[in-house]
Amino acid sequence: MQQGSGSETHVTWDDQQNINKFSNLNNRFQELEDEIKFAKDKCENLEDASNELILTDEEVVRFQIGEVFAHVSIDDVERRLEEMKESTTKNLEKLEEEKNSVVTQMAALKKILYGKFGDSINLENE
Repeated sequence: MQQGSGSETHVTWDDQQNINKFSNLNNRFQELEDEIKFAKDKCENLEDASNELILTDEEVVRFQIGEVFAHVSIDDVERRLEEMKESTTKNLEKLEEEKNSVVTQMAALKKILYGKFGDSINLENE
């Protein structure tokens, strides 16, 4: 790699491993961002469904199970929605924890790589 001054910086095996690890972490970070957005949307949709269920006067409602709709009592639907919300919330928390771990690891690698390569390397998302 060349620096702005025209001199070359030697890239060691460890440097290349750090660059590869950063790249993998960056890819995982992007995946986590998408998964977190999907989980938040799902939580919001489940909350909306719970609110709509409160407004209905029906004793039995249509509930989608897999690819089919079944007639299910309101009590069962409420219970299922609560279970789905809990599961989605736990998954969201797990994803947020993993994202924080990835961000911490990326920051440590940035410090190492920018320390050695300076402006010769760009690790920022565009």
